Amino acid sequence: MLFAHDTECSLIAVAALVNTAGQGDEGLPDVEALSAFFTAHAYTGRHEHTETELRAVRALRPRLRRIWYADVDEIVSIVNGLLREHRALPQLITHDDEPYHLHAVPRDAPLATRMAVEAAMAISDVVRGGELRRLRTCEYPDCDNVLVDLSKNRSRRFCEAGCGNRAAVNAYRARKAAARS
Repeated sequence: MLFAHDTECSLIAVAALVNTAGQGDEGLPDVEALSAFFTAHAYTGRHEHTETELRAVRALRPRLRRIWYADVDEIVSIVNGLLREHRALPQLITHDDEPYHLHAVPRDAPLATRMAVEAAMAISDVVRGGELRRLRTCEYPDCDNVLVDLSKNRSRRFCEAGCGNRAAVNAYRARKAAARS
């Protein structure tokens, strides 16, 4: 494990959240989709299931996406801004049979606040570890999704949207066409 378990989970959730605003369809079209995202990424605490909450989560995405394209100083500025804005106070806690991990806002804080602070805390670990090169964009043509490369050898190239499979199929077809020529 490269980072602490809660950091890795947060990094994966941040990339997934950013990708819900990618090209094409809205990844969080309604409150039900946000609830599914909440469950899929094992968020805990307050979840209001409202349009207001959905709008607040959607509004967070462009700020988080910027992290994948910024230099270290801008990333630090974004992270520090999120932590200051939400008055983060890191504390070790345990809940739901999970081992001790960091929370920096109360569990009853709004969902968008918790997502923002968890993202900032996770990205701060990436910065402190000198591992910003693990924050990447998908290499598949015309895909603007982001990804977190948690592989040991830093070899991940494609997002979770099936781009790796599409690239493999394209390469296979190109080899077959070349062999026929």
